[in-house]
Amino acid sequence: MDRRRLGTSGLVVSDICMGTMTFGGQCDEATSHAICDRAWDAGIDFFDAAEIYPVPPSAELVGVTEEIVGRWMKTKPRETVAIATKVTGPGHGWFTPPVRHGKTALDRRQIVAACEASLTRLGTDYIDLYQTHWPDHGMPYEEVLGVLTELRDAGKVRVIGCSNESSWGLMKSLWAADTNGVDRYQTVQNNFSLINRRCENELAQVCRREQVSLLPYSPLGGGVLTGKYQQGQPAGARFSAYLIDGNERQKKMAQRFVNPRTLETTRRLSEIAQSLGITITALAVAWSRQHDFVASTIIGATSLEQLDESLQARDLILDRETLERLDELDAEIPNPMSEDGLRRL
Repeated sequence: MDRRRLGTSGLVVSDICMGTMTFGGQCDEATSHAICDRAWDAGIDFFDAAEIYPVPPSAELVGVTEEIVGRWMKTKPRETVAIATKVTGPGHGWFTPPVRHGKTALDRRQIVAACEASLTRLGTDYIDLYQTHWPDHGMPYEEVLGVLTELRDAGKVRVIGCSNESSWGLMKSLWAADTNGVDRYQTVQNNFSLINRRCENELAQVCRREQVSLLPYSPLGGGVLTGKYQQGQPAGARFSAYLIDGNERQKKMAQRFVNPRTLETTRRLSEIAQSLGITITALAVAWSRQHDFVASTIIGATSLEQLDESLQARDLILDRETLERLDELDAEIPNPMSEDGLRRL
């Protein structure tokens, strides 16, 4: 497993990160710990959580994922595990989170309270990477960054990052940090996959020029790139549940991921993978890892079998011809996902 630096920080992690949003929801604790053990044995030392996990967020389960990860962490020397988690974004926009009665905000009181609660659930005295889960573009970045800097000064956080951030927002935050003498975001965690390549445009330039690391999530397009939606809505799949019983927001999210363009792209990607003698899962994860502005690709799993499929990419390097074939497909079916949600922020 290769290792890469997060931004310009001192934190160096495995270039595949274990996402945990299924822990406590689709995965019980025993399965979650087995997944962590398998990932650890494969060389993964970077694990990503959030205060509102598992997904879909619910008032009954919020925080359970961090508790499960925290209990697993007790089986390893603390310094050998890099833990990332997130403070929930504002609750007055596209989504009302089931934490702090839905009145969430990125102000001093809430960020500090969220961090302290995460530390307690994780059973640790510091978080390696603390991220804003989504931004509040109506609030001065220097205020948010100032509080995060204080947490880092207090030793409760090592590195700060953001998630679901636009190119404008990331650049604005970096300007605010440099102008006000507070910490910069070292990472940005955004949706990035072979059905959503938008990060290769403006965001990639920001990351390269400003030395910010991208942490792609959903490299399998929310499971679409495994091919499991090719014949309809498979039982037990997240987007199947969203399309059948989800609320309006969940149905729209599922339709962005599962639509005729993404399914056709997946079909053709499957043909490319078959010609190489690999799975489409391995192809998608390997492709994500090969970007120079990517530090660590976040994979998810609900079973050991799913994890093993993704781990096939850990030593896989796609050659120039394969990359060109993927680019040709992207030119023929550009942006298969109708949008990535950032326009709503």
